This record gives sequence, structure tokens and C-alpha cells, in this order.
Amino acid sequence: MNNQDNNYCQQITGKTKLLGVIGHPVEHSLSPVMHNAALTKLGLDYVYLPFPIAPENLEIAIAGFAAIGVVGLSVTIPHKQAIIPILTEISPIAQAIGAVNTVTHQGNKWVGTNTDVEGFIAPLQTTYQQDWSHKRAVILGNGGAARAIVAGCVQLGLAEIHLVGRNMYKLKEFRHSWQYSPYVDKFQVHAWEELPKLIPLANLLVNTTPIGMYPQVDESPLSAEDMANLPSGAIAYDLIYIPKPTKFLKLAETQGAIAIDGLEMLVQQGAAALKIWLQQETVPVAEMRQTLQNHLGS
Repeated sequence: MNNQDNNYCQQITGKTKLLGVIGHPVEHSLSPVMHNAALTKLGLDYVYLPFPIAPENLEIAIAGFAAIGVVGLSVTIPHKQAIIPILTEISPIAQAIGAVNTVTHQGNKWVGTNTDVEGFIAPLQTTYQQDWSHKRAVILGNGGAARAIVAGCVQLGLAEIHLVGRNMYKLKEFRHSWQYSPYVDKFQVHAWEELPKLIPLANLLVNTTPIGMYPQVDESPLSAEDMANLPSGAIAYDLIYIPKPTKFLKLAETQGAIAIDGLEMLVQQGAAALKIWLQQETVPVAEMRQTLQNHLGS
């Protein structure tokens, strides 16, 4: 352990407040890196820890976190939907999406929300701001991550939202799961075979699948042939941030597309969660981003 780690450990006292991330597994999570950097920058007596919680232990773990006074938690795979029945209340956005990624202990209540939507749209509203009302989105994948992306595209006001999946049963299940959501009529689902006619229409192409994530760095959900008809100037957005860039983004850039990786979404959803937990308007986003870039060597 180096001196910096020693100093960090010595700062933890009996008064230190707890935040953390729950998932299974969570060993790979970068959330502790960026959140602890932000908390140190703010000079607050908090620590953010990773908690590996197996699915069968979720309910008892949440009760335990309440008992020891945990302030808030990030929620990742596989708990984003399973945690909903355990919570006292959830926000309208989390209700509409059917997934929670942030919970806060308020009084005797656990309150859930979803900051993935805010994280996803942040760079599209700032760095790459444009009029989305005449644009089309094509979303690859129909897993949990795609839920926030659909909602984000609706919030941006895209004219058309097309979601593409490989498994027709899961695709229909995904569609059916939105039946009570206000977003149910805002998007269309398609079989993977329909991609050749959708790619040329895409102004925003989003990969929500894990294909191409480290260590499978030579894989991409789309081939060079698939990507050949992507309009020049389109935005290709990959939720993956390791490697940086992914093969998917490299292929898109060769077609003249603008590439966005998942690091900014990770930072922005984390910043939104930290604002909720700390009940303050601003947090050191630049510090969070720089710390992650340093950690990843990018």
C-alpha cells in the first residue's frame, strides 16, 4: 500500500458516511474510483464502496444497508429491475423505464430513480447539441441497458426510434414490458435482419450490447459491411468504455461518423446520482472524468 492509500485509509472514522454500488459482480466497477475522487475533492467525510450482492441476498442486503445507515447506493446488473419491489417508492422516470440505478435512504424509506437517462443524453444536449425532432435513432440490443436509451431518445424528441434485437422472443418480451409505460408507442422493434434498411436512416446509432467489451476487443455488433451505409455525420454511441475506442466506434468513424464512448455516460449518470445523495446542485464532474481517464490510461 502506498502513502496515498495510507492517508486515504486514515481519514475513515466512526463518523464517515457510507455510499456504494451493489451488483453481482462489482469487481470491475469504476464507480468507486470516480465517486471517491469527487468526495475527496469536496472534502466530505464519505466513502464509496463496492458491495457484491448475489441475487438471492438482495432483500436482506437492502435491509442491512438501512440498519447501518447507508446514505445511498448505485445499482447495477443484475439488480436494476429486481430491486423495484423492495423499494418504498420510485421516481416517474424509473417507473416508466422499469429499471432503477440509484437509491437513496430517506428517513425510513428507500427511494429509487434512474440517472442512466440523464447520463446518456448529457453529451447529446451539450457537446453534440442539435435539433433532434427530425432525426432517427437506431438502437442495437434489447437488454436492460436499452431501456434507458429508449427513454433518453424519447426525451430528446427524436422523430423515430428503432430498436433492433437478435432474439425475437426477447424482442417481443421487451416490447410487452413497456405496455403500461408512456413510452410504449414511441419506439418500434425490429429483427436483426432488418438492419440493412435501417442503417442508412440512422442519425444516431447506439450500441447497448456487450459485444466488443474487453477482453473481446476485436468484436463488434456490426461488421464493416453493415456499417458501410451509415450516413456521414451520424453519431455512433457505444455504451462500452473499455476498450477506448471499441471496434464498433472505429468502424463508424471510417464512415465519417462522430464517435461517443460510454465513459461520458458513466461520469454523467454518476454525477447525477451524487447530486441526489449529497442534496447539492453541483459536483466536480471534471474531477470525476479526469480520474477515470487517468485510471484507464486514456
